[in-house]
Order: sequence, then C-alpha cells, then structure tokens
Amino acid sequence: MHSLLHKTWQLSLLLLALACFSCQTDYQTLPALSETKHWQAVVTTPSGSTQPLVYDATEKEFVPQLETGQPRKLEFLPYPGNEGFIPSTLVDSAQGRPAAPVPVIILGNQKEPGTVLEILPVGVLVLERDGELHHLVVAVPARPSEQTITPNSFSDFSGRYPAVKKILEQWYLHQNPRQPTRLAAWKDETFADQLIQQWVQ
Repeated sequence: MHSLLHKTWQLSLLLLALACFSCQTDYQTLPALSETKHWQAVVTTPSGSTQPLVYDATEKEFVPQLETGQPRKLEFLPYPGNEGFIPSTLVDSAQGRPAAPVPVIILGNQKEPGTVLEILPVGVLVLERDGELHHLVVAVPARPSEQTITPNSFSDFSGRYPAVKKILEQWYLHQNPRQPTRLAAWKDETFADQLIQQWVQ
C-alpha cells in the first residue's frame, strides 16, 4: 500500500511538472501596465553581459541574438543596463522588418532574463540606422529600493546624471561596428509615455 501511494505521489509530481513546463510564461502578452499603473518591462539581456539575448515569443524562451546566422557576442564593453522590452507592445517597422516590442534599457543592478520590473521612463534615446529611426526607452526601476540612480524626469536625468547620458549615447553608437549608427535626438519622459501608449496592443 505504501509503495502504491509513493508511486501515485511520484506520478502526480511528474504530471504537475509537465503541466508547468507546458504553460511557460508568455512574456510578450503580459500587461504593459502593472496593477499600480506603472509601465512594466521584461529583461532580456542583463546589465554587464556581452551576450545579447532576445525573446522568442513562439518558443517562449530567451535565445541568443543572431548575426549572420551565429549567436552574436559584443566586441565592445558589456551592456550598461538591463536591456528588455515593454510587453503587449508591437512597433511597426518602416522597412518591412517584423514588428517588435518597444525596447527599453533599465539602469540599475543586474537582473536575470525574464525578470519583470515596474519602471519609470526618464527619456528616449533616438538613434538612426539605415535611414530608419529607432527609439529606446531609458528607465529606472520604479521601486526606490531597486534604484542605483534616482532621476524623476528627463530634465533631472540630464541635470544630475550627464555622464550616464553620455555613456548611453557612446555605448549605443559604438557597440556594433557593423551597424553604423547616428544619434538623432533625446526625448523626454512625456514622449516616452506617448511612445509606449502608441504601440500598446
């Protein structure tokens, strides 16, 4: 009897594990806004990494970013923040590329891929590649305990952290030598909110 109960218990655990595996989180369809009305972001590539990752919505997993069919590795300094995306957003590409979520870089301590954070956008870095503008939301964690810098607006960010702003510019302009990039503009937190709202599905 004890042996039968033990086997039944093992089978139950196995079925539970299979059920959990089959219903992995679909990070792309998480709400863009949290219950506390903060924007949410999903981390794909941790701060300090030299291995860019992307989220594969079909497989529901984080996979290496490919370049000429091979996993890309930075030939530059590691990521200066946690790069990720705003869930439930899709940006149309003017050049026929597949639609992708609004990208974001979260300035703070390293977070693992799949970490979901409430964020405070403090600006948008606008870059030009191949004649197309790319908007990158720059944000900090919404929780004060997770912040390493504490800007509350674009003017505050520019005034108190000009070196951080310059580091981000230089990093994104030079992190991929095969992809010529030009700084087009910086935009404020209001523009960031409007940008996200524009592409929420």
